[in-house]
Amino acid sequence: MISKMSHLLGSRWGIAIKILPLVLVIVVLKIFAHLLGWEFLTLNSLFTALISANVFLIGFLISGVLVDYKESEKVPGDLAASLEALADEGKIILEAKQSPIAQEYLMHVVKLGRTLLGWFYKKVKTTELLDVIERLNYYFLAFEPLTQANFIVRLKQEQNLIRKTINRVHTIRETTFLGTGYAIVELITGILVFGFLFIRIEPFYESLFFIAFVSFMLIYMIFFIKDLDNPFGYAEQESLVEDVSLQPVSQGCERLERYLSTK
Repeated sequence: MISKMSHLLGSRWGIAIKILPLVLVIVVLKIFAHLLGWEFLTLNSLFTALISANVFLIGFLISGVLVDYKESEKVPGDLAASLEALADEGKIILEAKQSPIAQEYLMHVVKLGRTLLGWFYKKVKTTELLDVIERLNYYFLAFEPLTQANFIVRLKQEQNLIRKTINRVHTIRETTFLGTGYAIVELITGILVFGFLFIRIEPFYESLFFIAFVSFMLIYMIFFIKDLDNPFGYAEQESLVEDVSLQPVSQGCERLERYLSTK
C-alpha cells in the first residue's frame, strides 16, 4: 500500500515537487528586488499579451503531443494481440501434431515478448529485437508441411505488424515534437519570469502571489509537455508523467509461459 501511494504521488505530483524549489527561488529574488528598489517596470497590456501568446503556444504544443500519446496508448494492446495470434497457431500445431518444433516456436514467441519488454526499457537494442522477429521466419518455413499456407500468411502479417509498430515506437522515442516550438516557449517564459522580478504591483503581497502562481503554471506546463512527448520513457529517471502501461504484453507472456509449463 505504501509503495502504491508513493508511486501515485510520484506520477501525479512529481513535476510539481520538482519545480517548487525553482518557484521558491523566483519568489526570493522578487523579494530582494522589492527591498532593493529595483522594480522599475509597470504592468501593462503588452506584458499580459505576452502571457496570452505563451499560453497559446503551450496549448498548441500540448495538442500536438497528445495525438502521439493517444496513438501510443494502443501500442501495448496491439503488440500483445499480435503475440497472442502468433502463439495461437503454435498451440494448434502442438495440440494436433505434437510437433517439437511447435513447442520450440512457442518458446521463441515468449522470448520475443520478453525481448520487447526489455527493448521498451532500453535494455535491448532495436537491431537485436528485429533479429528476434526475423528468426520467426525459420519456424514459418518449418510449419509448411504441418499447416495450411493461409495460416502461415496470417502469421507473416502479424510479424509485419509487429515490425511496423516497433519502428513507430522507435520514431516516437527518438523524435522531439517541434523542438523550435519548445525553444520559443522556454524563451518567452524566461523573459516573462525575468520581467516579473522587476514589475511593480501593489500591494506587494499580491505581486508575490501572482508571480509565484504564473511562474509555477508556465514552468509546470513546459516540463509536462516535454515528459508527455515521450510516452515510452520507462528507462528515463527524469520521466515524471505516467507512461503507457505495458501490462498487456507482460500478461500475454505470462499466460503463454503457464501454457508451456503444462506441456
